[in-house]
Amino acid sequence: MSKFGYISVLAAAVLVFNSCVNKPVSTSGSEASHHVTPLSSNPKFKQAYGAYVAGRVAHLRKDFNAAADYYMQALQIDPDNPELMGRVYLILTSQGRIDEAAKYAEVSLKNGDKNNFTYIIIAVDKMKKGQYAEVNKTISQVDGLIYKDFINPLLSSWAYVGAGEKEKAIAALAPIKKEPSFKALYNFHAGMIYDYFNDAAKAQQHYEVIVNEESLEMSFRALQIICNFYVRNNQKDKAVALVSKYTDERALPDMMRRLKSKTAKADPAKTKPIINNPNIGTSEALFSIAATLRQGAAGVDLAHMFISLSIYENPKYDLAKLLLADILESREMYADANKEYDEIDKSSEAYYTAQLKKANNLVIMQDYKAAELLMKSLTLDSKNFQLYLDLGDVLRMSGNQKEAIRYYEEAIENLKQVENQHWVLFYALGISYEQNDEWQKAEKSFLRALDLSQNHYMVLNYLGYSWLKRGENVNQAFGMLVDAYNQAPHEGNIVDSLGWAFYRLGMYNEAVDYLEKASELEPANAVISDHLGDAYWLAGRRNEGRFQWKHALTMKDPNNELDKDEVKAKIQTGEVSNKLLKYNPKDIKEKIELISTED
Repeated sequence: MSKFGYISVLAAAVLVFNSCVNKPVSTSGSEASHHVTPLSSNPKFKQAYGAYVAGRVAHLRKDFNAAADYYMQALQIDPDNPELMGRVYLILTSQGRIDEAAKYAEVSLKNGDKNNFTYIIIAVDKMKKGQYAEVNKTISQVDGLIYKDFINPLLSSWAYVGAGEKEKAIAALAPIKKEPSFKALYNFHAGMIYDYFNDAAKAQQHYEVIVNEESLEMSFRALQIICNFYVRNNQKDKAVALVSKYTDERALPDMMRRLKSKTAKADPAKTKPIINNPNIGTSEALFSIAATLRQGAAGVDLAHMFISLSIYENPKYDLAKLLLADILESREMYADANKEYDEIDKSSEAYYTAQLKKANNLVIMQDYKAAELLMKSLTLDSKNFQLYLDLGDVLRMSGNQKEAIRYYEEAIENLKQVENQHWVLFYALGISYEQNDEWQKAEKSFLRALDLSQNHYMVLNYLGYSWLKRGENVNQAFGMLVDAYNQAPHEGNIVDSLGWAFYRLGMYNEAVDYLEKASELEPANAVISDHLGDAYWLAGRRNEGRFQWKHALTMKDPNNELDKDEVKAKIQTGEVSNKLLKYNPKDIKEKIELISTED
């Protein structure tokens, strides 16, 4: 079975803690297993139900810690409720409260719970407490392929490490070795185990399977640990060469740069091993499980719990905190994600990456000032082009175009070489120039972005729309909006631009067709409703036009694009001004024939 084939199996075996339980507490005395008197005559039951409701509200609001506390209050009154018990130990696990979760898991097992995950929680807690023999006894009771062929071997091997049994630890990894897609995973953990037992020759043998086989993925964590191994074993030149090989990684440039610097400065005599106790190794195993499960469609809940278990074993594991924060972001829990980022120390290779992600979350939460201040503080120590781009974006969204331009230009200066993926930087710079009334510079930036992006629809749309607004290059601009539409026929703003282009050419019926489609795609967009109102009015559909103008005034306009006074004047007077643009009918007709009719 492939590694992704396991995920649906585990998902079926684990209650998903992010949903709400169906049966909170008993509501009558008819269920013999609960022995509860009717709600109306049981004051304690009212308290339990109230605690459950409060827990459910907290749960829906994604305040999982508070939800767990309320659910535990409910359990004190209704201790035999299996659904609620399961919810408690899973939600506690997700919050890293593993010692508490383990206690509830043990009670749940005694009550007949058949969820295999209970054994994992208990085993991890025993591993943390150094009860290594008990770990293997616990997980030996687990049934299911994903446990026997993936999860158990990783946990069992590190329990044997804790017991000082090297050969049994390696033997325990055997099921993972059988799966071709786990080749890197097997060699990584085997290497760490031999490294822990100071068997440098065998450790190096396994590490270099990952290093030398280009088909195997080199994770950042593997890079950290292997470089650490080389430095400690007087092979610093290999460490420097290895990390240099990966310095152009686009996803984590700051982390790679800092690891390279740390490796170059490392003193072999003072470098300590990363895997210095069995709990750190167990944390690595749990991280490997979480990272694998995260890649599956059903894996977010599972990965959330396993990465929390990983951090429980190693509270200083920065990469695990990055993964946990990423999972929280996928749940739109941005404030919680930022708490994880704040746990990462400035000395860590992950610090600036974490802080940049924190700033992006602040932007999502629309706390632009806090994002701006954080990003500016980061520029004191980093010249990462992405940081300057993001800071420029924050300033642009805040309306500070002049300062945004400054940081966009610095981002360009910090590029070693302009490549195609940098089109977005020139596009953003063009927008700020345009909004700062520097059209010639804006046009130049848009044209550069157009070339680098190979005619991306966003650039085609902005430049084409801007040209039509200025009455320049009308035939070319119309063609660009057609091309943009053909690339993205289901994006409201793109469809709106094409409809508005027809409107500016006086083709009102065609304008109505596309603006109606745009309005269907983005029914809450005030500018689109205003455009549709204008098109209706000049197409002779005046009642509909006036309705759309009134509708536009009721909508939120976060970017202040709608001129409300102008809209109110149109409603009052019925006067709509549209200075028709001059164009070449033949060119426009040819472009119209190119418009895609596929939905």
